[in-house]
Parts: sequence; C-alpha cells; structure tokens
Amino acid sequence: MSSGAYDHLYKIILIGDATVGKSYLLSRYIKNSLPPVAKATIGVEFATRTVPLQTGGTVKAQIWDTAGQERYRSITSAHYRRAVGAVLVYDVTNRQSFTNVQKWLDELRQAAEPDVIVILVGNKVDLLDKSPLARQVPLQMAQKFAEECNIQHFEASAVTGYNVKQIFEHLLQEIFNLQSRAAVNMVVHSESVKYSGPHFHREFGANEAIREDKRSLPSCIYLGKSIQILPCCNDQ
Repeated sequence: MSSGAYDHLYKIILIGDATVGKSYLLSRYIKNSLPPVAKATIGVEFATRTVPLQTGGTVKAQIWDTAGQERYRSITSAHYRRAVGAVLVYDVTNRQSFTNVQKWLDELRQAAEPDVIVILVGNKVDLLDKSPLARQVPLQMAQKFAEECNIQHFEASAVTGYNVKQIFEHLLQEIFNLQSRAAVNMVVHSESVKYSGPHFHREFGANEAIREDKRSLPSCIYLGKSIQILPCCNDQ
C-alpha cells in the first residue's frame, strides 16, 4: 500500500554519518529499488509511504533523510522536532561511523520528542558476503551498545533489501503501541472521571467511553484518587 486514507501520521528521521547508506535504505523501503546514481543528501529530503499496521489501522510514515556531513548539521537537527521515531544508521565496515553513533543519539534525544523510539541499524552487511574480514563493528558490540542505551538493533542491507521492510514497519508498530499505552494510561490511572459544573454532573468508569461535551470545559482541575474537573471561579 503506497497511498490512500490513513489513521495515523508519524514523522520518522534517518540519521547517521555520511555514506552509511541512509538514502539507499529509504529508497529500498519506499520504491524497493536503489537510486540510479549515488549522491550525497544535501540538507534534508523526505518521502512518504502509507502502510497497514499489524494492529492499529493504517499509518502514513513521513520519513526524513538527513545529511550526514557536519556542515549541514544545523539544518538537519532542526528537523528532529516532532519526530516520534528514528533510524540511526552506521556502516558495519566503518568503525568510525559506529563510534559516532553516541553523538547522533545524544543530539536526537535533545531535540526530538522525549519518548522518541530509536532503532540502531548496521547497514551494508552484503559487503560481508564478499569479504567477512571487512566487518569492523562486531555484532555483539553493537547489540551491547543498543541494550545499554535502551534501543533496538538490527543489521540490514539496502542493496539486497535484507531486513529493510521489517525495520521500518517494526518501528511504526512500536510507535503506535507506545502512543496507545500512553493514551490508555491517561484514563486508567484514575478510578473515575467526574465533571461537576453548574450544568450537569456525570461520572464515568475507567472502561467507559467519555463523550465530549459541546460546552467549553472549565480550566480548574483537581487531581486526586479520581479526577475532579471543577468549575472555575468565573463560572460560579
């Protein structure tokens, strides 16, 4: 599915050093092909794809491909805002690209949404088929780093397509799951929700649907064992 109606819109960003294959990963996922000519990303580019989740309806992924060069850093970091997911890419044959992952992760967590979900991806594993000695980042090292940072890790190949679709769609599902849990917790943490105003009084159990009232809600709220929404002084 590449277009059409959707239930959710998620902003995803691709970050990591230059030449690690971010643009190739994006092209493989969006078009299932590679760019005809390899070229460095200048500033920021983006593409979209609408896909069904395993649970949760349909999501439109807006995926931003950022430049890895230092001279574009101020431009790319500005696009971290409102990102709810990130694919942090390194090259399994380039140790420095993995060393720089910590810097990218720190920058992301300072600028993106506080609960941004990150997947660490070691790209270019297809090169290991030709020369196993080309690996400069041991799998166990990357897995240990990901575990310490509380992020998930995959290895992939944009050239062969290995793991590419799984990575993006796993990320989208994880974002939906996190946001769903957060929405449920806002209600379930209270035994009930009460509205006490000059016009009506209702009480809802935690499992009941709460209908929006057409009137403007007052702004004075008391949080206790239950949530009590009280009329403001101006309403009395």
